[in-house]
Amino acid sequence: MKSKFFLLIFYILFLFNSNLFSNENDRTLKVGLLVPLSGPYSEIGNSLLYSLQLALEEIDDKNVVVVPRDSGFNDEKKLITSIEDMRSEGVKVVIGPATFEEFDKVKKYNDLIFISPSNIKSDFSNNIISIGVSLESQLIALTNFIKKQKKTKTVIMYPKNEYLELIESKLDALDLKNIKKFTYSPNPEILTGEIEVLTNYSQRKRNLELRKKMFEDKEDEQSIRELERLEQLYTLGKVNFDSVIIIDFGNNLKSVLTSLVYTDVKQDDVLFTTINQWFDESIFYENTIKTLYYPSVNYKEFKKYNNKYFKRFKIYPNEITILAYDALGLIYYAWKKNGTISSVSDFSFKNKIKGKIGTFSFKSGKVTQDLDIYKTSNKKFVKF
Repeated sequence: MKSKFFLLIFYILFLFNSNLFSNENDRTLKVGLLVPLSGPYSEIGNSLLYSLQLALEEIDDKNVVVVPRDSGFNDEKKLITSIEDMRSEGVKVVIGPATFEEFDKVKKYNDLIFISPSNIKSDFSNNIISIGVSLESQLIALTNFIKKQKKTKTVIMYPKNEYLELIESKLDALDLKNIKKFTYSPNPEILTGEIEVLTNYSQRKRNLELRKKMFEDKEDEQSIRELERLEQLYTLGKVNFDSVIIIDFGNNLKSVLTSLVYTDVKQDDVLFTTINQWFDESIFYENTIKTLYYPSVNYKEFKKYNNKYFKRFKIYPNEITILAYDALGLIYYAWKKNGTISSVSDFSFKNKIKGKIGTFSFKSGKVTQDLDIYKTSNKKFVKF
């Protein structure tokens, strides 16, 4: 199996290189790919490599060449050697680096343009354009959706972790109205107590007990029925918000959802939303929540891309590879439109650009995506 894998890598690199040597002329678009092809994240790097092979086949233009190079993992020497090697090959635009942490290292190569799948920074940063699904784009989509649902008291919830300052800076920049911020501990044992405070759980429990006592000694039929109704409740009284945006993933997200349900936050009263989950099917088995909404890339295109990738390579891709796929299409569009690519300003398009993940806007030195809203319902992802 391993030998077949390496043969496949060799085949793809051969195609790239044969394309490279057969098209040495002024009309050739040479695009670098700077990703970890060795080290602990080589699986992601190779997945990105495969995605560009699919993109090349769809573009079907022999004047487009991809020059892949290994950035390694946390290896500045390998990163610099790869960049300089691409420059010597005549590359002007590079897909990568894959992570935001490498941005400072590539900024000094101001004769090159880097298109990164990172979603940390949506602004054009010197010679770097990030096309990842940014938090700004997701929050804009969510807040617009919440307004359309006529919700007016929203709580944005996010953990106290290494991304705390980044999230808060994004929230401050958006200057959202009628929004309350709530930070919580990633530790599930602490989290539930914090959410009890947010939801005024103790007081609502007391409200119920006091209300029940009013009817316990009464024997008229109306009082008996009311007491029976109260016995079915866990708390009495509503929370002071009507929608939540949870900025979290995986088990941490599930812990927050469980704590909200435990503190008797009713889904009929409160709209539950979160950020892009890349259609993670494990959320189907989170039994505490019936319906969860979130902004995301186009599901049909995402599924179509995954199936095409699997059919071609017999494995499923890493989620971010669809961004690299779109990146090559975007670069090709700019090249055909302008006749050349010489700076990031060549990507300042007046009109929106449609890609596999959705629709991009490149205005005022910022990248935003028009995202769709999806909901989980009956173990399906449904576009809202």
